[in-house]
Amino acid sequence: MSIAIKVSRPAHTSALPQRETWIAVLWTAPALAFYLLFAIIPLFVAIYLSFTSWDGFSAITWVGLKNWIALFSDSITGHSLLLTIEVMIFSWLVQTPLSILIGVFMAGKQRYRAVLSAFYFIPLLFSAVAIGLTWGSLLDPNFGLVDILLKTIGLPWLAQGWLGDPNLAFPVVLTIICWQFIPFHALLYLGGARQIPKELYEAATIDGGGPVQNFFSITLPQLRYTIVTSTTLIFTGSLTYFDLFWVTTEGGPGYATRVLPLHMYITAFRDAQVGYGSVIAVVLAIFGIVLSAVLLRFTGFTKMSSQLEGL
Repeated sequence: MSIAIKVSRPAHTSALPQRETWIAVLWTAPALAFYLLFAIIPLFVAIYLSFTSWDGFSAITWVGLKNWIALFSDSITGHSLLLTIEVMIFSWLVQTPLSILIGVFMAGKQRYRAVLSAFYFIPLLFSAVAIGLTWGSLLDPNFGLVDILLKTIGLPWLAQGWLGDPNLAFPVVLTIICWQFIPFHALLYLGGARQIPKELYEAATIDGGGPVQNFFSITLPQLRYTIVTSTTLIFTGSLTYFDLFWVTTEGGPGYATRVLPLHMYITAFRDAQVGYGSVIAVVLAIFGIVLSAVLLRFTGFTKMSSQLEGL
């Protein structure tokens, strides 16, 4: 004689995954709505406008591929794209090594390092507009503090029209950009350096490793994921630099500092060529998407694993 026992499951267990799904949707809905409203919809509007001629006031006129054909023969747009690429390369070459060194230095437990860190992070407290106005005043050729100090210490030949010289304006603005963003990336490396297990350094010290050897054999390899993150932010962020260039030089002198985002703004709003400006905006968006995809593909960013595994 066999007895069949029927086990009944609680009614709420089947509904639990569905409830968690709805909770997740509710939490992510504001972010998705924000992204849809301020990223996806404007992108499609820009794509539509790129096939039109519009000055921002009169009726929109459909011109087909006319704006896109003009893009390939526009030397100013090509120059702006080249300047944007130079911003990306220069920013990475300067910000990455300095940020790593400062971040690793700040990761130490000594109190004086924490005090110095407060000064390193000062540029993060100000907006790009405030930084641009401040540096614009400091570098003014008539009453700027930089030229006054150079003349005071007996180096008047070094006093320059820093933002008015076509050969100096672009490197000067790039230097200001690096000064502004190095603290941010140093903060990333600070967090990464403090996550490195102490056991690695203790074992290396027992084997006779010195500070320099430990830095290249332990610190840098352990920071590889942080380097990928920082690099991605530098490259994609270089496609959005507008405010600092606008406040300091407005793209001049001439076209010396007219990077692509600034060129897009001037073309669309100051020159009232919204259609062609939308073409530049779409090019910027495509450039950013392709660049991000390439970085994620060839750096292994999507295949990251814990570096603490096995310790």
